[in-house]
Amino acid sequence: MKKSRLKNLALNIKTARIRKELTQQDLAFEINVSQHSISQIEQYRQTPSALMIYDIANALEISLDELFKGVPKRTDGE
Repeated sequence: MKKSRLKNLALNIKTARIRKELTQQDLAFEINVSQHSISQIEQYRQTPSALMIYDIANALEISLDELFKGVPKRTDGE
């Protein structure tokens, strides 16, 4: 995933998590990963898998569309 897309996704995850008043540890527990993984994702140092993105959206009670809002679409050659 291109860094600009990853950064937007990470920001959307963090914003939704804070809006829901969850800590990184709370979210990690909900989706059965480490707090370190959530931290790395939110700092756009780790690219979450498709399944993890789905689990994050469910845990945060938001749609995948909301999670990807503002994330630039892929263009040919990327």
